[in-house]
Amino acid sequence: MTSRRFPVAALALLAAGLGGTAASALTVRVMSGSAIGMVSTFEKDPNTPRTTFEKASLDSSLQSVFVASEVAPERIETTRSLLTELKARRTDGVIVIDLPADVLFDFDKATIRSDAEPALTRAAELLKSYPGAQVSIGGHTDSKGDDAYNQALSVRRAQSVADRLQGAGRRFGVEGFGEGRPVAPNAHSDGSDDPEGRQKNRRVEIRITPNPGKAG
Repeated sequence: MTSRRFPVAALALLAAGLGGTAASALTVRVMSGSAIGMVSTFEKDPNTPRTTFEKASLDSSLQSVFVASEVAPERIETTRSLLTELKARRTDGVIVIDLPADVLFDFDKATIRSDAEPALTRAAELLKSYPGAQVSIGGHTDSKGDDAYNQALSVRRAQSVADRLQGAGRRFGVEGFGEGRPVAPNAHSDGSDDPEGRQKNRRVEIRITPNPGKAG
């Protein structure tokens, strides 16, 4: 154990605050291993990522997709269930449902497969929750094949889904985007084919734009 004595000015201040205690009797004792006077070892690691605050993605959870005020009270539980089953997401206020083309159609075809009916039945039921909403249906392909052919195929597939979903007196916007709006890479960074990415891009997208604050 070592001892250090305060400078005269510091001792004078201490003495003034302690009344009649003799300044010469004051001693600061620094125990071995004390952090007093040691150089800090807390330094910023340049490799540590900088924390940032970002707006949460609207399509990250069912809570962000479902808005109760947009649905009639008697449709709330049904709508919640359907949004979950269809893996709906929300982007800029629009509810988006991606129906995989591989489920809906045979290869290079635009005729809906019979085993696609359960998914389309759910989608049709969901649309009943938003009777006044604007609905558009877009067809998408991967990057394989001729651009013009993919464009035409995407239109035919979107129209097939629209025909299946149209209710009495209800009309949907229909559009084909070909390979122009991928949601995943069609190829890996080294240029090799990415089958999983292309599979995600082959889809028919249903976009529902609810009326804000209006249930049903």
